[in-house]
Amino acid sequence: MHVTGHKRGPASIRDVAAAAGVSYQTVSRVINGHPSVKPSTRERVLAAVDELGFRRNATALALARGRSRAVTVLTANTTHYGHASILQGVEESARSAAYSVGVGVLESADPAAVTAEVQRAADAGGGLVVIAYDPEGVRALEAVPAGVPVVGIVETPASPPTDNRPWVWTDDREAAYQATRHLLSLGHETVHYVAIPSSTRRTGARTSGWRQALKEAGAAQPRPVQGSWGPAGGHAAGRKLAQDPSVTAILCGNDDLALGVLRALHEAGRPVPGEVSVAGFDDAPHSAYLTPSLTTVRLDFTGLGRAAFALLHGVLEESAPIAPHPVSVPELVVRESTGRPSA
Repeated sequence: MHVTGHKRGPASIRDVAAAAGVSYQTVSRVINGHPSVKPSTRERVLAAVDELGFRRNATALALARGRSRAVTVLTANTTHYGHASILQGVEESARSAAYSVGVGVLESADPAAVTAEVQRAADAGGGLVVIAYDPEGVRALEAVPAGVPVVGIVETPASPPTDNRPWVWTDDREAAYQATRHLLSLGHETVHYVAIPSSTRRTGARTSGWRQALKEAGAAQPRPVQGSWGPAGGHAAGRKLAQDPSVTAILCGNDDLALGVLRALHEAGRPVPGEVSVAGFDDAPHSAYLTPSLTTVRLDFTGLGRAAFALLHGVLEESAPIAPHPVSVPELVVRESTGRPSA
């Protein structure tokens, strides 16, 4: 987008609206992180904001409203694809709404360490977003003092939460169900599963979706192989599975685990998908460029971060009720790593 001929001096919200070809009300929704704006419109408005140098005076707004326009994200990891994408979504929406964003890293699951980090974040003022995909995050969410505005990004709940739970999540159970059904539909007798750690339960949402699909199909339910979050855990699990000639299909709890499984199968001389089909989870950027390219389930983690900030923003501005809800529908992306079992 290129904007010319605008007047000198600070740009106004109406200047941004004219440049983007939208109403000033739409610009207001975008800069306040409201979720009911089409992605293409949001991108056009943000491009006009950057081109015109439009900035709301965050300090003046904070003083006028008696609130700190700041958000702290608490997370045990900043590098895994899902966590990093959530951070991106929170930061983009917060910046558009003239909020600053800080990150508090939960380095230990020790209750005292978690409580101390939560208290530091709460003392900074503003609101909190807690990524509760692991024990550290779950403990942090539980340790937030009463009265501190907070939104939790959680695993798919086992049952619908009450309205006083300001949570958002993706439907991991449905996503794993879809991926398992895909593998079974190709003719595989069963599907083995390399699991990521669960945040709170012995059986995570992705494991539950995988197991439900097998049960409905009347297929054998092998014991899940416990992985970790990264390729090394997938490689260790893949070496075990590669030794069993009856294994023809493997679902992995994320794409990094799948990367390790693919390597282990290659080392064992078991071609993919000729002898073993492999599916991942999340649709991380590298998954489309592996050899073979990886079948996976796409989840919108950036959108999840935006939704978390929008919910928190409504609480901070007292403009929206707290309402827990899932975000986005998982999408199965079929690529080269899955196929029919060999005869």
